[in-house]
Amino acid sequence: MTKIAWITGSSSGIGRALALRLADDGWTVAVSARSADSLEALAAERAGKIHAFALDVTDKAAVTKTFEAIEQALGPVDLAVFAAGTYTRDYAKGFSSDVLEGMYKLNVFGTAHCLEAVMPAMMNRKNGRIAVVASVSGYVGLPGAASYGSTKAALNALCESLYPELQQNGVHLQIVNPGFVDTPLTKKNDFPMPFLVTSEEAANTIADGLKADRFEIIFPWKMALSIKFLHALPHRLRFALTKKILR
Repeated sequence: MTKIAWITGSSSGIGRALALRLADDGWTVAVSARSADSLEALAAERAGKIHAFALDVTDKAAVTKTFEAIEQALGPVDLAVFAAGTYTRDYAKGFSSDVLEGMYKLNVFGTAHCLEAVMPAMMNRKNGRIAVVASVSGYVGLPGAASYGSTKAALNALCESLYPELQQNGVHLQIVNPGFVDTPLTKKNDFPMPFLVTSEEAANTIADGLKADRFEIIFPWKMALSIKFLHALPHRLRFALTKKILR
C-alpha cells in the first residue's frame, strides 16, 4: 500500500529535494508552499506521484483546510515534514523587532499551525511520523543569526516537549538540524560556509534518518560535532570564538 507524505516549504531547497527523493522511493507526496507555479512544476517532474497544494503556513485556517484536503484527496498522511521557513541575517546594529516577528510568524508559528492540524489525526490513528526542520544554529547564539537562530532553538524546545506524549500515542516526532545547505536562502550569505552540502545530499540524509527511531537528524557530522562542542563550552570561551564571526 502506497504511503502518503506531506511536505511544506517544498517549492525549493531541502523540501523540494526531499519530495523528489520520497516520490522516487514510492511515496505519494503532497507538496505545499506559497508559490503555486513552483509546486506545479515540481509535480510535473513526478506526475501522479507528487501533488501540489499551494499554502501559506502562516494562515492557520488555510493550514487546517489544506491538511483536510490532502487526506480527502490522497488518504491519511503517514509522514509530515514541516520545512517551511525563512532566513535573514541581523545584528545589534540595526536590529529590528519587525524582522524578528516576521521570522517567528513563519518559522515557529507556521510550523505550530501545521502541528496543530496534524497531531490530533495521527494520535487518533495511533500512527504517523512528523519531522520538523530546524537548524544547528538553534544550538548556539551566533552573530548574524539573532532572529533566525532563536526561531530554530524554539523549534528544538517545542519538539522536545511534545515528543514523549506523541510517542505514547503512537506518533514518532523527529527534529532535523542541518548545517549549511546550498539553497536559495543560503546563497544570500557573503561568508564561507563550512561543510556545505547540496539540497540533494541533505534530502538523502533526511530520508534515511526518517527510517530510524532516533529523535534528532543532524548533519553533516563535522558540523554537528563542531556546534555541539561550541555549545558545551563555558560562555567566556564560547564568546571568544563567536566574536571572531562578527563581520
